Amino acid sequence: MSTALTDLCPHPIVQAPMAGGASCPSLAAAVSEAGGLGFLAAGYKTADGMYQEIKQLRGLTGQPFGVNLFMPQPELGDKSAVLVYAAQLAGEAAWYETPLGDPDSNLDDGFDAKLAILLDDPVTLVSFTFGCPSRDVLDALARVGTYSVVTVTSPEEAQAAQWAGADAVCVQGIEAGGHQGTHRDNPETDGAGIGLLSLITQVRETVQLPIIAAGGLMRGGQIAAALAAGADMAQLGTAFLVCPESGANVLHKQAMTNPLFVRTELTRAFSGRPARGLVNRFLREHGPYAPAAYPQVHHLTSGLRKAAAKAGDAQGMALWAGQGHRMARELPAGQLVEVLAAEYRSAAASLGARGAA
Repeated sequence: MSTALTDLCPHPIVQAPMAGGASCPSLAAAVSEAGGLGFLAAGYKTADGMYQEIKQLRGLTGQPFGVNLFMPQPELGDKSAVLVYAAQLAGEAAWYETPLGDPDSNLDDGFDAKLAILLDDPVTLVSFTFGCPSRDVLDALARVGTYSVVTVTSPEEAQAAQWAGADAVCVQGIEAGGHQGTHRDNPETDGAGIGLLSLITQVRETVQLPIIAAGGLMRGGQIAAALAAGADMAQLGTAFLVCPESGANVLHKQAMTNPLFVRTELTRAFSGRPARGLVNRFLREHGPYAPAAYPQVHHLTSGLRKAAAKAGDAQGMALWAGQGHRMARELPAGQLVEVLAAEYRSAAASLGARGAA
């Protein structure tokens, strides 16, 4: 059935907004031009930085695209755990010859300023991660013609998004690379997320909103499975991270298929929030001791991660990756969209044939 979501692009393929540089204008443009939905990640950028990327992207394509915002986080009640973690990272700071960052800088990620720009100069779609905006925010976006999507990791979060007036939900399974987009960060539930196919079904039976499925998807057959389970579109991040248009560091791209990195884990080591990345030295040594303190830990380790990248040391970087990372294909983004779409059509036809048999 046609919806305002699926009408945005010919293929049911969304390029995930990957904060930190991967989701740059060239990548989003290539995906949108090929018939998918490209995305910019506004997280960790200034409001002006986001605006400049939007302008650049508009110069590269006239096709629809989205922008992702990080929701402001609740104030941290006890900061002592951050101080303890900072002391533990002193050896890293000495090794990389760079100071630790200020954990209390830019705690709201410039949310209000970014939202003001998006209301003044609207884009096709805006998605939200780490929480659900108020009805006032979602209504304001609707008034300027912007389609809104809220990232959810449970049926309860999907229900909250529906009550708030979201147009759709991005259902994120535990297989997903990068940060888990939970609305509340509860350390007691670390690692207790739901697999994507089960989550799609639960959300489909809970809310009446279009669903974008995300989590470990790397092949067109998986897209077909997600849509058969009840999703309307599929969002892929790790699959696009290795494309030549991606702004990800070359060490990060190479690590996706490097046999040195054999598995992924959810960790708080780099940001203070659960995020799935390739297991490396930094994750092994510091993950067990990292506090639940986002974005404080992110700011604390930012300089260390940049210094590790500059030194060519992938063992000190945040190598975000989904569970399907070994299936990454180093194709131009437009070609990857075409390949995924062909795989999806073939798999969907096969499913249809089996169902008719």
